[in-house]
Amino acid sequence: WEQHKVLELAEKIYGGGTPATSNEEFWNGNIPWIQSSDIGDGKLFGVEARKHITQGGLNNSATQLVPENSIAIITRVGVGKLAFMPFSYTTSQDFLSLSKLNTEPFFTVYACYKKLQSELNAVQGTSIKGITKDELLAKKIMVPKYAEQQEIGAFFRNLDHFITLHQRKYDKLTNVKKSMLEKMFPENGETVPKIRFKGFFDAWEQRKLGEVADITSGFMGNSLLSDGKFRLTRIETIADGIVDESRVGYSNIQPEDRYLLKKGDILYSNINSISHMGKVAKYEGKSALYHGINLLRLSPNNTILSDFLLQMLNTENKRNWAKSHANQAVSQASINQSLLASQDIFVCSLKEQKAIGDFLTVLDNLITLHQCKLEKLKNIKKACLEKMFV
Repeated sequence: WEQHKVLELAEKIYGGGTPATSNEEFWNGNIPWIQSSDIGDGKLFGVEARKHITQGGLNNSATQLVPENSIAIITRVGVGKLAFMPFSYTTSQDFLSLSKLNTEPFFTVYACYKKLQSELNAVQGTSIKGITKDELLAKKIMVPKYAEQQEIGAFFRNLDHFITLHQRKYDKLTNVKKSMLEKMFPENGETVPKIRFKGFFDAWEQRKLGEVADITSGFMGNSLLSDGKFRLTRIETIADGIVDESRVGYSNIQPEDRYLLKKGDILYSNINSISHMGKVAKYEGKSALYHGINLLRLSPNNTILSDFLLQMLNTENKRNWAKSHANQAVSQASINQSLLASQDIFVCSLKEQKAIGDFLTVLDNLITLHQCKLEKLKNIKKACLEKMFV
């Protein structure tokens, strides 16, 4: 591969500018105007302009009309982000654009991205507010023959295509799940949900949460001793419906059964943080100890199914209840077991509960599947960016 300066990769370099925002005649035209917030981290394609300017705005400002198939590189706030632009556009002063490329376009955008990310990682922890035009154009990039550039560019473009595809599927399923959660449980003041499975007509019955589940706090002491004989998993946090079982240790004392989780129990986060308050997760393991400071345990009785209860507590209505009641706590933002037990809920027959729980669990599994595929593809891309460029 041969070494080239960024300046040598393009025949034309464009800067940017901002038309006077006080002049309405300069805005809402048909010329795309890109600002740094339009480009996401690692999003090298698919940029959409949220603002447009008029020909008057172009003529009366420092911005320039950049030809299509150019690369827009952020040089100020957000330095390190860039994108390939398949249409002509203008930019703010935060950009430098490479146009009329001498190298294969897709290869060039990935090579520049890799170069900037490598340098940013090398000075991690240092606040970088920008890069000058001369500094950017003087940076050196290794470039292979054009045929190899085409192969590399096409490979990464296809990889990004698959990442985008799974991201869309993930987003779509997440939106479907959110919508179903709100419509398959009664709203405030209602006794039936908006959407029901065929064959179910009865009104839902109001209960207190403490009537359908045994709510207890966890073990408060230090139960994990290195020389103990009882192997235990200590659970202190849950995040995004996942139980964190990373803390494993040994105890000299066999804990009481009421401190041990059983399969199907629901963990309820009452941590001193509004962003975590009310998060829930279903325990699927065999035996674990849970800590009483951050979590409450809900053990469903024979009137409610675990999956149904989990999904109900995940609705926006119940999450908002948790946040509002936590805010009203006197000493700290937390919810004790008596307060949680007093919460009003609506329940249906066990048969309808099972239908709802099974349906939403399938949705959860599909979401997790696409999330895993998405993470795997992102990791493949990250590894290939490291290994396929000199």
